[in-house]
Amino acid sequence: MPDFDELTAFDDVMATGSLTRSAQALGVAKSTLSRRISQLEAHLGQPLLRRQANRLIPTEAGLLFHDYCREMLALATRSREALTELSESISGRISLEVHGALARCWLAPVVDAFLVRHPDVELSLHAREVAPQVPDSHRLHIWLGPVPPSELKAEPLGRLTRGLYAHPAYLARHGMPHHPQALAEHAWIDLLGHSRRGLALCHAEEGSVHFRPPRSRLSVDLTLLHVDAIARGRGIGLLPHWLVEQREAHHPGELVPCLPDWQAAPLPVTLLSAYGHQPRRIATLLEVLRQAVPEAWHPSTPAI
Repeated sequence: MPDFDELTAFDDVMATGSLTRSAQALGVAKSTLSRRISQLEAHLGQPLLRRQANRLIPTEAGLLFHDYCREMLALATRSREALTELSESISGRISLEVHGALARCWLAPVVDAFLVRHPDVELSLHAREVAPQVPDSHRLHIWLGPVPPSELKAEPLGRLTRGLYAHPAYLARHGMPHHPQALAEHAWIDLLGHSRRGLALCHAEEGSVHFRPPRSRLSVDLTLLHVDAIARGRGIGLLPHWLVEQREAHHPGELVPCLPDWQAAPLPVTLLSAYGHQPRRIATLLEVLRQAVPEAWHPSTPAI
């Protein structure tokens, strides 16, 4: 019966066509790698590789056996992961994608604490403002806004209420609007054209107004750039209240609410993951993320 060193050697040589390159990649001597291939061929009773010019190419038996070889190696990997999950510690690689608006203000300290608690985990953190589509059992996504159709499991984490904001200097120059209709006379800062088709603003007593902002001279595609543009006095824009609170903690007085009694529809925060069984490291991170959701993401007022 071949051992896994022999199977690994054969699989890598099939990929490279070279004993030298495979020996370097696997960190073994070329003679050791050659011996493992010979032992595998002896166990199977057939040659698996033959030399052609400067490459090793598979025989008919090699092509047939390679499919089974990869299945056995994959099964070995899954069995090791299953056994690892039985232990108290977790290890392995995780890829976490998060909407750019939440990456620094919320997720960064959560990730730091997770890595301190689990020193054998390797985590790749990516800030995205494009919704994911393809499921991956080793990848998690945290999305802000409506979730487009995909093959991912969607779990609500909360929602961010929103309002209109501007810099005090801008309001000193152009005046404070007192009704949504007055917004048409102000400079508008748009994010990814989200308000191009209009914006519904709701008031507890006056009902709903559909506001169509003037053409934005400055449109940005990142939430943090959107906040920066409004904080520099470029105009009025729609921002999540929670995000403004995080910025105001470090830069007080930069953002002033406009029409505070008028609110736009909240933005949902959603945790996206693959369906089915999750590796233990993924399941552990999922629970950490659920527990780290700020109380402000669960507003007591009903959704608009």
